[in-house]
Amino acid sequence: MSEQIQHLSTPAPELVPPLVGYRPQTFTAQYLGLLIFMIGDGVEIGYLSPFLVSAGQTEHFVALMFTVYGLVAAIGAWFSGLLCDVFSSRTIMTAGLTLWVVPQILFLSIAIPSHSDALLLLTYGLRGAGYPLFAYGLLTLLVKSVEKKRLGLAVGLFWFCFTCGLPTLGSVVAEMLLPHYGQYVTLWIALLAVASGGVIALSNMGHTRHQSAITSAGWNDVRDTLGLTLVLVRKNPSLGLACVVRAINSSAAHGIIVFMPFYFTTTLGLTSGNWIRFLEIIFGSNIIFNLVIGFVSDFISWRKTIIWFGGIGSALTCVGMYWLPALYAHTSLPLVYLSAALFGMTLAGYVPLSALTPSLLPENQGIAMSLLNLGAGSSAWIGPFIVYLFKSSVGTIGIIYIYAGLFLLSALLTAFIRLPQKLQPATA
Repeated sequence: MSEQIQHLSTPAPELVPPLVGYRPQTFTAQYLGLLIFMIGDGVEIGYLSPFLVSAGQTEHFVALMFTVYGLVAAIGAWFSGLLCDVFSSRTIMTAGLTLWVVPQILFLSIAIPSHSDALLLLTYGLRGAGYPLFAYGLLTLLVKSVEKKRLGLAVGLFWFCFTCGLPTLGSVVAEMLLPHYGQYVTLWIALLAVASGGVIALSNMGHTRHQSAITSAGWNDVRDTLGLTLVLVRKNPSLGLACVVRAINSSAAHGIIVFMPFYFTTTLGLTSGNWIRFLEIIFGSNIIFNLVIGFVSDFISWRKTIIWFGGIGSALTCVGMYWLPALYAHTSLPLVYLSAALFGMTLAGYVPLSALTPSLLPENQGIAMSLLNLGAGSSAWIGPFIVYLFKSSVGTIGIIYIYAGLFLLSALLTAFIRLPQKLQPATA
């Protein structure tokens, strides 16, 4: 294994040595493009599921469609960093933009009007690779190019633009557009936003021309890195546990967009606007508490924060997200929205995973982060897949309890994550 590590630590041949030392403001156009791209990507999140059902699809099929999308997104998230080493970040971002725009055009112009299950699965599934390649391609570029003393700011700005767009501002834009343009036309407008954001980011990347050319050594590095990843996970099971915990973290957030709109509008008799606002509050609260809990976790330990605030806290607020609307939908909307804010707050309890996971593998932090990305991407299919498997048999409340059980499981798994001995006193 030491030979593999030594081989992977040797940089691939490049035409020109990589230029590093940029400041975050160098990438202003890329941050703006990412924000607009993710806003367009997030427009559909609050209403695509009920729109497809109203167009003739079953809720069960829509859950399957979201599952396929999530599987492709997980693969794209995992391989994005490795592919950037082979092709350059700009090439991977271009591929991500293309894989978003072209399948979406086919999805809107052919698959939806034809009501073809196969075309819906194919086009929407392929689109799943789009945003991970575009966004994480940019993240890889920032990590490689920004001077180290400013890297924290650069990465923080990246995640701010990412999460502000998907789904927070995306949901706000949808709420503004839907009354005037309707659901179908709003999807076309979102497509234009994604294309515009991609063009803004890619047309101002002259400072990336130094990046490496495609080499056979790059492909060998991808293959060897995958093999080394399996070896390291087998020798350090905590890496695998961290990946699973990260997958559980966001699975419910991806799952509720499939079935909760129907719970709000059909069962509770609320409006689609109430549901979209509910989503906005979840993710708005999450953005705020990502910063707060990230700061606090440095003082009370990463692992305890994940266990108590993330796992146990999210289990309780997930159940509350069902019962507070059930009890107060027509008497106290503020309490309904409070349940959303609490859920978004406790989801932020998993933020320390981004610090904990690289610490498990100090000599190979890139591999540790690729596993964390795999967990994050996997949540996009795990949540909808649970709906696909169990919704018809256990109903809405059953799905909620399954998600709550998974949150409790994540707390238990986190308790078994073991940090390197030299980090124990400071962080655990």
